[in-house]
Amino acid sequence: MTSPRPRPGQPMLRRYLRGSHVSWVQSCRLVRADHTGELLWLPIGAGFAHRVRPDGSVVRAAPVAEFGSGELVRGSWRGADVLILMPTDAAHSIWWFFVDGVFDGWYVNLEQRSPLWVRDGRFGVDVIDHELDIVVRPDRSWLWKDEDDLVAVTGLPGYWDAEGAASIRIEGERVLAAVETGAFPFDGSWCDFEADPSWPLPVLGEVAETAEDAGPAE
Repeated sequence: MTSPRPRPGQPMLRRYLRGSHVSWVQSCRLVRADHTGELLWLPIGAGFAHRVRPDGSVVRAAPVAEFGSGELVRGSWRGADVLILMPTDAAHSIWWFFVDGVFDGWYVNLEQRSPLWVRDGRFGVDVIDHELDIVVRPDRSWLWKDEDDLVAVTGLPGYWDAEGAASIRIEGERVLAAVETGAFPFDGSWCDFEADPSWPLPVLGEVAETAEDAGPAE
């Protein structure tokens, strides 16, 4: 039987995992899905959740167990509207940032993703963030981001070894080849994107603490 596929406009979750712990959740809306991948819209005000420590600081670049002890706090997405492309069979996503409707640059999030899943009619994808990222300005000048975070977790239980860290950087270098030549998706595509004004803000609904509590069920 053919697996169900999301339709444009449907809500979709990007659920980040550390071990079995849900560490981040972004509630998005699907723009399109085809053989090249999925394109998602994450507007300011969309449902969002992330782990925090008792002092309110965000849990990141930490031992896996620390994500389980941090509180998963619900809130809303802030800062910029974001268009997220999840290319098929690629260990990264590309983000377009929009400030007051104006394109403000790209972000390369290095990551590993699960196949799409659906539970109780809600579509989603599980993401393992690879810590290292790339910031790309509108003129395609760029810089690595969070290199120290990559170093900090390499070798920790539940993360990757030195060889894995090298593979993460190689994936980033592949994307940079497209940045430097102005190839898709850094060729101006989607920089004038406007979301369907009829779409309401995507909401989180129920948020699970662990992948086992809300894993793929269909």
